[in-house]
Amino acid sequence: MSGPIRVLVADDHMVVRSGIRHVLESEADFEVVGEAATGSEAITLASDLRPDVVVLDISMPDLSGLEVAAQLRGSSTTRVLILSMHNNAEYVLESVRAGAHGYLLKDTAATELRTAIRAVCRGESYFSPPVASRLSAAVRGEHEAQHSGLDQLTGREREVLLGIVRGQTNKEIAAELGISHRTVETHRESLMRKLQIRTVAELTRFAISAGIVQS
Repeated sequence: MSGPIRVLVADDHMVVRSGIRHVLESEADFEVVGEAATGSEAITLASDLRPDVVVLDISMPDLSGLEVAAQLRGSSTTRVLILSMHNNAEYVLESVRAGAHGYLLKDTAATELRTAIRAVCRGESYFSPPVASRLSAAVRGEHEAQHSGLDQLTGREREVLLGIVRGQTNKEIAAELGISHRTVETHRESLMRKLQIRTVAELTRFAISAGIVQS
């Protein structure tokens, strides 16, 4: 790309924003085009300024960084790098789900922050080693939990699950499997209890993640 990387810094602490600005603007290939102190301000400025990268804290007033990342996910020009104090696997995983392209901890070195922003701006993902390790563990744990849940189901319960995520009614599933409507209801209640899932949307997400159906 031509010109410096245009960065929007979003953090509710002015000292943190000033520190990030100093770290970035000490290098010629960065330009901090704006600062946001709240989540809603970050969204407004990102829309108005169209920065290349938003450096975003998770803990923000009114809208969290995760909510901001989710709203910016559809942008074709702006990418999101989370810079947070939270070294927690669930936060990292939720950030990825929200559309963040990278995740760093606030105690990261200035050189790594600049490296991460450059990588994210190039279209790459960047996670510092401790964060990458936690993300890997979280994904692995989620995958194992999905398969553990799947292993609990009987063959008939899996067939009923497949019918549900295909959008079939209990009567249609019953007709297809050659069993009674009441039996389908029993299997449905059983599989939802085993998986601890209560909605069709959640069942669909589970079935896709477990490889039962394709997205």
